[in-house]
Amino acid sequence: MTSVGRDSLQLRILGRLWVPQPRPTVTLAQALIKGDRGELAVELATEAGVDAVLPWRAARCVARWEDGPRGDKALARWRSTALAATKQSRRPWLPEVGEPVSTQVLATRCAGLSGSGPAAGCLALVLHETATTPIAEALGALAPDAEAGLDELLLVVGPEGGIADDELELLRAAGARPVRLGPQVLRASTAASVALGAIGVLTGRWNGHTE
Repeated sequence: MTSVGRDSLQLRILGRLWVPQPRPTVTLAQALIKGDRGELAVELATEAGVDAVLPWRAARCVARWEDGPRGDKALARWRSTALAATKQSRRPWLPEVGEPVSTQVLATRCAGLSGSGPAAGCLALVLHETATTPIAEALGALAPDAEAGLDELLLVVGPEGGIADDELELLRAAGARPVRLGPQVLRASTAASVALGAIGVLTGRWNGHTE
């Protein structure tokens, strides 16, 4: 700080740091959740390092973001929550909160990733309590070569009532891989943040550096 005026403040920049975006980038498809638990999910995922959020209109969502002012207001709350959480956690990157998507649009997104396949650096994972594949196993083969191999990951989290069977099959057919975190069944509002922690360790996302 060089000087302070009544309505002004002059600063001198002593240095700059460049923080590269973590790899792989992680997009969270978060099913809509009733009340403030949806905002809690966005807050925790942002603090855990998510790069983008897709609000998902899953079949069993209790919350309904209809097109119009009410839906716009709910989306604005998610976006303001992401901004506040970014500031609180001192993140250099603000996650983008996109427009709500249907299950069909989400499946198309999964198909776009799986069309390239893990070998090409893309992967879609669906958290589900009936899955038999641990998330560590799904990422384990990629972890040793994460810096060169995995570029983009789509993480799907269902609503309070769970992902409907036909939705799960649609996502699976599109190339998404059902995985589990552990023996406990987590809330829809906390599952993503726990998964992001595991992803951060297993892929090396948390081994970031500044330049």
